[in-house]
Amino acid sequence: MVLVGPPGAGKGTQADALSARLDIPHISTGELFRAHIGAATELGRKVKKYLDEGHLVPDEITNQMLVERLDDADTVDGFLLDGFPRNVGQADVLSKVLAESDKKLDAVVQLQVDDEVVVGRLLARGRADDNEDVIRNRQRVYRAETAPLLDYYRDILVTVDGVGEVDEITNRVLSALRDRT
Repeated sequence: MVLVGPPGAGKGTQADALSARLDIPHISTGELFRAHIGAATELGRKVKKYLDEGHLVPDEITNQMLVERLDDADTVDGFLLDGFPRNVGQADVLSKVLAESDKKLDAVVQLQVDDEVVVGRLLARGRADDNEDVIRNRQRVYRAETAPLLDYYRDILVTVDGVGEVDEITNRVLSALRDRT
């Protein structure tokens, strides 16, 4: 399963909750980046260089980290991806990797949250890099790069209202997934 939605939609929070309820690993690209940086791997050094310069990590590095992670034994019975794929090119890589191991995605869950709600959530976090201009730019980048995934995955896309209490949203996602089968 893949979780998609704009920054501030609650993907990380829902990924943690769903991972626990479904007993599958939550795989976050951000956590993969931090783990590789912390372990000072070759990939980690490359990631750190891009992040330190304020750039996005190139797809080929992100793809390589994800492919390595999907080879781990705990993904045999399923996994939940958060932050990947973020564009159609990464989705193509994921499809190819899964097909090579005779796997496929069961669902792509879109957490739908109004732009103004997202802005409010992110401003409330109080992070130094979360000012309104930066947040609105991230929303534009999301719509330009990630939103096309919704069409790419239209056959397995499940859209869920991402506003409410954490458990309420988790239950909506689980209910929507049950309704698909």
